[in-house]
Amino acid sequence: MLIMSVPIIAIFFVMNRSEKKKKQRMMEMRSQLAVGDEITTNGGIHGKVVSIKDDYITFETGEDRVRIKIARWGIHTSGKEDKDGK
Repeated sequence: MLIMSVPIIAIFFVMNRSEKKKKQRMMEMRSQLAVGDEITTNGGIHGKVVSIKDDYITFETGEDRVRIKIARWGIHTSGKEDKDGK
């Protein structure tokens, strides 16, 4: 029984570690956002950042320049990330 539990614990440790790294990269990407960056929200809306204040980001979408204000945690990807291929 002990022999079977060791691989399970090892797999859990590896999965937990990779999840922490992923969260760290997302937090880093969100903290490095700047005005003019292209972003995609968790809901799939694409736009360009026009202002950043504390934990809120305002971005413009489409040709009609609709401005949307969202919480920083609502950003899924950044244009910088897409260009770098990460």
